[in-house]
Formats: sequence, C-alpha cells, structure tokens
Amino acid sequence: MTPPSLTAPGLTPPDIVRCAYAELVVTDLAASREFYVDILGLVVSYEDENTIYLRSLEEFIHHNLVLRRGPIAGAAVLAFRVRTPGDVDLAEAYYQALGCRTERRPDGFVRGIGDAVRVIDPLGFPYEFFYAVDHVERLAWHYELYTPGALVRLDHFNQVTPDVPRGLEYLEGIGFRVTEDIEDEDGIVYAAWMRRKDTVHDTALTGGAGPRLHHVAFSTHEKHNILAICDKLGALRRSDAIERGPGRHGVSNAFYLYIRDPDGHRIEIYTQDYYTGDPDNPVVRWDVHDNQRRDWWGNPVVPSWYTDASVVLDLDGVPQPLAEREQPSEMAVTIGADGFSYTRKGDVDEGFKLGAQL
Repeated sequence: MTPPSLTAPGLTPPDIVRCAYAELVVTDLAASREFYVDILGLVVSYEDENTIYLRSLEEFIHHNLVLRRGPIAGAAVLAFRVRTPGDVDLAEAYYQALGCRTERRPDGFVRGIGDAVRVIDPLGFPYEFFYAVDHVERLAWHYELYTPGALVRLDHFNQVTPDVPRGLEYLEGIGFRVTEDIEDEDGIVYAAWMRRKDTVHDTALTGGAGPRLHHVAFSTHEKHNILAICDKLGALRRSDAIERGPGRHGVSNAFYLYIRDPDGHRIEIYTQDYYTGDPDNPVVRWDVHDNQRRDWWGNPVVPSWYTDASVVLDLDGVPQPLAEREQPSEMAVTIGADGFSYTRKGDVDEGFKLGAQL
C-alpha cells in the first residue's frame, strides 16, 4: 500500500483554531468516571451507560474529553476545531488528496458536535475537524464549583511517531508552527512542539514507536492547583496514579504533573507556559544532552514516561500497527543521565538556543 503524501500542493488546508477534544476508549467506565470527575473535577456535559462527555470549567463547547466504553483501551480521535464551516470541506478535500482514509458525518460523530470529518492522517493518527458545536454554560464565574485543583482548559495533545521530521513536514503543511524542539549535534530531531493557538503547543511530536498517544494535557491557573491535585491523590491513597512530577519543564517553561488513569492513559496537568502569537516568535532549540529540557530542576525522568503510551485506533476501532523509530531514541540518550542538570561540561549557557523562525 502506498503511504499517504505529506502535503497536497495547490490545495488549501483547513484553518485550524485549536485542539478541542480527545476521545478515549476505556474498559471500566465507572472507574474512569471516578478518576476524571470525582478526583480531577471535570464537568459532565452528558452521560449514558456507554459514554461520558466532559469539559473543563472555562469551556463553552460541549466537551473536551469523551470517554467511551470499549474492549480495548486506546485513543479513538484527536479533534481540532476549524475557523469556518467551509474549513470542514477543505479538510475533507485536503486529506483525500493526500490519499488518506476519510469519513464525513453531517450530524457529527459524537453528541454536541455537528458536521465533521474524521481522517487517518499520514502519521496514522485519527484526526477530526469540525466547526459546528452545541454551546454549554461556561462555568468560569461559578466559583462555588472550583476545587483547589480546578482544571480550566484543554491545552494540548502529545503524539508519539517514529519519524519526527516527517511529522513536522506534514503538520507544517496544515499550518502548525514550531515553537520548540530537541536536536543533537548531528541535527537529529527527537521531539517538536507545534501550535495553532497562541501558546507553546496544541500538539507535540515525540520520537518513538508509533503511532501512539503520549498524553492529553489540561491547564490549571496556577502551580498551587497542581500541588492540590497531588495532595488530593495522596489523601485518597491514590498516589500511585502519579507517574512523574510535579516539576518545572525546561521545554515550554511550564509547571507540570503527569498522572495515569485506570486504563493507563496519561494525563498531564499543565500551567504557566508563554505567549507565542507574534509572527516572528523565535523558536527555542534544546540540546538533547541537556537534561534541563525535561525538568528544569534536573529531576530524573522515570523510564515509563519514555516507553509507555496509549495505542491509537483506526476509524473502525482497530489498533493501529506500530512502526519503530530508526534514528536514536531520546530514551537511549537520557536514561541513566537524567538526574544531573547537564551532561557536558561547559554547557551551562548552551543548553538551549533561540533559533530563527522556521
């Protein structure tokens, strides 16, 4: 089978506004509800015996996360809102020109979303593009609903792919812009952060066996919200859900926490990155040997953070086959070295560099 093209010359890609929601398949819906609603405090927009629709407190579209009961835990879709109804047409035409599988539903694939197209993109990920939505109440002013660990926005996805440069070419072709990346002295790119909204990223590409979903990230307002989540997990004797952190990233400059849901799906709680909306926003390039890129304080990164990720499903719900990364993996560079701020003498001022705009 001929692999899909990466770009469609002469065709206009859809104008993507932001990452909007993820659909995850879970094997125990009750356990997932406890995790996402009772512990993390996401708001239920709708639920039935097989599906739960959840949103963050500042969201006005129907949901940011769909949990669907199924036999195999996996990522069913990563969905992006586009700027106009016509951009759904553009998305369908663009991906058909790439040779990708597409499916269009004028009434939407899930509750609360109208006309939408789902595709299996050139990297093997299930993407959805939509404009029409049902509005729900934005709960930003309902402070009686805010918990100390309140989640306020969906921030980004992180995707694992075996060929990051190939992924960059494809995502730049549909309008994403690089804000930060990780490279070595030979120019090998290990990971890249790419955005449509004016933050560090709407999605990131991490090098490894893929396609897989590394994590879905929700934002809080402040660091103390993340610490409150840690305290709550400890008080509930659920601290085994904490995989990594809390800590401060070098990449993105954000404060973070990584936790795992009952099916092993990874959720990042994220806050305090920076504005990237100017046309000449400089790209930050990190040396793969600089361990502060992952944790600014030099704390070790647990091996599971490099090795584990959610399987990705095709449009029929079948797990996508994995391709292995042929270039060196970041895990090989970092495991055993993390825990030290730098691994090269004299690199104190050279760990990251501001590059020219890509």
